[in-house]
Amino acid sequence: MRILVTYAVQGEFTELKFPGLIGKEEVQIGYLRTGIGKVKSAFYLAEAINHGLPDLVINVGTAGTIRHRVGAVFVCRRFIDRDMRKLTDFGVEYEIDSSGLLAQKGYCLHWQNEGVCNTGDTFLTELSDVEGDVVDMEAYAQAMVCRAKNVPFISVKYVTDIIGQNSVRHWEEKLADARKKLGEFFEDRSPLTLSP
Repeated sequence: MRILVTYAVQGEFTELKFPGLIGKEEVQIGYLRTGIGKVKSAFYLAEAINHGLPDLVINVGTAGTIRHRVGAVFVCRRFIDRDMRKLTDFGVEYEIDSSGLLAQKGYCLHWQNEGVCNTGDTFLTELSDVEGDVVDMEAYAQAMVCRAKNVPFISVKYVTDIIGQNSVRHWEEKLADARKKLGEFFEDRSPLTLSP
């Protein structure tokens, strides 16, 4: 099994260790720093998938929120492009649900703390009407690339800041906490359901 782990910036890098997989199946974990924003993220992920087709892409990183608390971890299988959301009257697609392909392959079925990730090419610093649980700048683009390449995709986000409350400073201060908490999240979960 080949797992590709994506993250936007070095401060979000978290080495993942999945319990119970060693000895059950050969697992190769690769890492890809995509950079910030939808365009870079989509380009570098598409290149990586073309170079070595992974069985699963896991996006890990930080996110802001309006309605939840700092320190929460969300598992996202549904993604909204807030930039394209404004163009729905023109029939533009702005939402992707990756749960179908994950279920078909049997990946990450037991991962809980379900959330919706809202992606856009701006770092939100002011309260606005945002659909979803967390906001980031990459996940929707990665979900779109993975859907086009028929690769299962899931995103796990740690909430670093409440939008509108000095978000940039709080994000920087919470990076170490995010790495620790995300590492702990994956220590308790395998991407495969190994027992009934």
